[in-house]
Amino acid sequence: MPNAAARPSEWLPAALGIVLGVTAYRILMLAFDRTDLFVDEAQYWFWGQTLELGYYSKPPLIGWVIRASTEIGASDAVFWVRLPAPLFHVATALILGWIAAERYGRAAAIWVAALYITLPMVTVGSYMVSTDTIMFPFLALALGLWLRNLDLGGHVPLAFAAGLAAGIGFLAKYAAIYGPLCAALAALAMWQGRPGWRAAGAGLAGFVLAVSPNLLWNALNGLTTVQHTLDNADWIRDPGSRAGVNLTGLAEFFFAQFAVFGPVLFGALLWLGLRRGGQSGERQLLLWFSLPIVAIVCVQALLSEAYANWGVLAYQGGLLAVVPWLLTKPRAWLWGSVALHGAIAALIPFAVVFGTEWRVQDRLVLERYLGRTEMTRQILSLAEAQGGVVVVDDRDVLADLFYTGRDSAVAVWAAPEAGRPSNHYVQNVPLPPSQGRVLLVTRHDDLPAACRATARPIVTLAPDSGAYRTRAQNVWRVDAMCLQP
Repeated sequence: MPNAAARPSEWLPAALGIVLGVTAYRILMLAFDRTDLFVDEAQYWFWGQTLELGYYSKPPLIGWVIRASTEIGASDAVFWVRLPAPLFHVATALILGWIAAERYGRAAAIWVAALYITLPMVTVGSYMVSTDTIMFPFLALALGLWLRNLDLGGHVPLAFAAGLAAGIGFLAKYAAIYGPLCAALAALAMWQGRPGWRAAGAGLAGFVLAVSPNLLWNALNGLTTVQHTLDNADWIRDPGSRAGVNLTGLAEFFFAQFAVFGPVLFGALLWLGLRRGGQSGERQLLLWFSLPIVAIVCVQALLSEAYANWGVLAYQGGLLAVVPWLLTKPRAWLWGSVALHGAIAALIPFAVVFGTEWRVQDRLVLERYLGRTEMTRQILSLAEAQGGVVVVDDRDVLADLFYTGRDSAVAVWAAPEAGRPSNHYVQNVPLPPSQGRVLLVTRHDDLPAACRATARPIVTLAPDSGAYRTRAQNVWRVDAMCLQP
């Protein structure tokens, strides 16, 4: 299928200059970042303290990556926890540039790399380390290898390598399954997507080989991560009572994609998807690696809910389909898109350093990422004065207590629960049966009935700004045994 392949020397220097220039600015500002780790980031850091083949809610790769970064930096500071994020996006941008260079030539490669590294979703993802970010380069590599395998009419080693790369991406986030699913849909829909049975089998074998350690871990741990994934799509468990028609959720997810991918690029992607005729086989193939993902998550949003980032994998194939098409149109569309994205890429790093006091009416703009460390320090101070043992029933508070309090002598436990654990902390660090008094930090106004007779209120921590502005925490002194379910 490639018809205008460009050598690396023709596109890589320019693309590398753009990508590294943007990333250098991001890393510089990250060094002065004044926001706190979000709850998920702190949890991923905690996972990395004990290297496993799987964790409560996600596959293991993000915990391994953060652990490697903090070991290299000999520091658990926010900078080293988040540093993999911009670096993984560098890798993804260059891999997508390579795919575009082989298929569309020099201009497409440079534009793809430049647009990817400045995408709104990538800018945000460079300042909050996430499973999407860790998954991206492996799925981009899998896509490139699979397309090359198709160009050759079915190439077993390339197909196996593509499956292996997709499987490694699956170890970062289960959404990586969209890659093999889209490959299968493309094969069903058009002859250009059919690699032949041997290559298809090789791709499947590579994928299964890579994911098998996590599948084994799940099998030995009560399918913990699978159960949590089903919780996110809860209508699957009981469609009769849980599925509904959530038109508002669908609209919110759909229109959020104009911000996630950018208004020009998402609009162009929709236009290409609506045009049934006049598309090259090459473009149709790439659309099969994009639009089905958007459609699947739209269904999830309609039947239950979907976060804006749940469909981001669609925009690797989407970018490769849209950019060459836009290159045939007036360049104002591309320049306008990269200018808008570039402005966002400049503003967000500036905001995490200088915008922590910015407000809209009475709310901090970065509210979700502020106030967590301060809450933790107050709890640790109270715990040190009240016996050194604290029990918490809020995952947000637990995540930061383990991170910010990593060098504290205070013992931190999750409030135990009856039935299936609701989070990683309840599963792995529940308060053991014990005697004595502990400090209970709870988001609830009411105590368990068994605790009420002997409990003593200490304080209510209710900051007027930051992440806990509407999530006050009540602090009590209680008998430990009363917390056992």
